[in-house]
Amino acid sequence: MSTLKVNDLCFEVRRSQQRRALEITVDRGGELILSAPPDVADVTLRDFVQRKRMWVYKQLARKEALSRTTQHKVFVEGEDFTYLGRTYRLRLVDECDVAVKLQGGRFVMPKALASTGREHLIRWYCERARPWLWSKVQDYASRMEVTPAGIRVQDLGYRWGSCGKGALLYFHWKTILLPARIAEYVVVHEMAHLLEQHHTPEFWRRVERAMPDYERRKVWLAVRGMEVEGL
Repeated sequence: MSTLKVNDLCFEVRRSQQRRALEITVDRGGELILSAPPDVADVTLRDFVQRKRMWVYKQLARKEALSRTTQHKVFVEGEDFTYLGRTYRLRLVDECDVAVKLQGGRFVMPKALASTGREHLIRWYCERARPWLWSKVQDYASRMEVTPAGIRVQDLGYRWGSCGKGALLYFHWKTILLPARIAEYVVVHEMAHLLEQHHTPEFWRRVERAMPDYERRKVWLAVRGMEVEGL
């Protein structure tokens, strides 16, 4: 056995006469294993890893997230919540004119609503996400030569976004928790799907033309996207 290092990824290379194709495995401890036939050149191994590295990053991020004990947010004084990549602490007050507002660098909520705070804060996130995301869609529409019909903000499970029928774009409400430049990448990614359904080379060329540094944002989302906490 030998090792292969590609950027920040280090693989244990296992060659076998019985193997006919290349395969990457992320074991329980997070170690990376690259299985290969005995006669495959290192340059081929490197090329394979480069093409698969986003998948590897996502698997590592998922394993790290699963290894951490899930800590649910509690709506108490001083709890922190994220909005566009920044953290704001919660302030509970006796009276407030709305269920949630961001004021003076803090989220403000009436104490009487703390027991149902999650639904109120998600509603606040959705209300802020719609105009913010739509403004980004409009910013890129002409340069990408697409005409989205509109957007929807909702819970999409493990997906950040999707492109639906009738040129509608769907975004997870958690997108508004991401740093602005990363949320913007999610927007461009889904807009590119209006022209290219699959992740073909042409799809990525369209993304790059609209956002030349998309690769760095894409890697950030793959590696750190799981860090964005829900409620």
